[in-house]
Amino acid sequence: MHIQDTHGSAASATSARSAGPAGRAATAASGTGRGEEARSGRTTPLRVDAQRNLEHVLRAAREVFGELGYGAPMEDVARRARVGVGTVYRRFPSKDVLVRRIAEEEIARLTEQARAALGQEDEPWSALSRFLRTSVASGAGRLLPPHVLRVGVAEEHPGDAGRKADGRVPQQRSRPDGGEFGAASEGAAAQDDAGAAELLEVVGRLVERARASGELRPDVSVSDVLLVIATAAPALPNPAQHAAASARLLDILLEGLRSRPA
Repeated sequence: MHIQDTHGSAASATSARSAGPAGRAATAASGTGRGEEARSGRTTPLRVDAQRNLEHVLRAAREVFGELGYGAPMEDVARRARVGVGTVYRRFPSKDVLVRRIAEEEIARLTEQARAALGQEDEPWSALSRFLRTSVASGAGRLLPPHVLRVGVAEEHPGDAGRKADGRVPQQRSRPDGGEFGAASEGAAAQDDAGAAELLEVVGRLVERARASGELRPDVSVSDVLLVIATAAPALPNPAQHAAASARLLDILLEGLRSRPA
């Protein structure tokens, strides 16, 4: 498989020089267009090799961030994708852009899994446990974004029937030094908040149904459910061991969520 990288750019530059001023102008315009596209967020159809590179980078980013946290360097992502780091930066001008892309995809996937559980399971407890099993099996716990896993509401009081199930859990690791991601634009931050709010709303419906049925402990909130997803995802090098450990840990955690007869 051929992955176009800096050699392709060098070849284009050589062709432009041989073509004279017109060729150099066309090359410069093309490069400027790609930069503007990256900054503006516009999407245009990619060539086959460019699309393949993008898929490799996204897959590698999910693996690397899942194993090492969102603090992993871009060089690790490029190495896992088997492309040059310049290829990664051509598609994602900064690490924050790549992190947000992965986080958005993860939030959307979790939201769809929660909706599927709501729509396909009649029993409230079955719907909640299905969502948890599906999300844990997909490795979502290792990629839950920090802005979803951040304490953001007042403390909830057990037994209060009128409380809102929209809590967050403590912040997951983001960078090895404990820092935050770089400053985001207002548009990106609003998009993050909208995606997180939709996820919390759907999961909140799962929690409320299971609580109302009497099968879920009355003190369990959405924050607890997200904590289960984040906790039941141990990082083990062997895939079979990882799957077995995650399933066993989730069984234990689910038993802890169920209500007990008085």
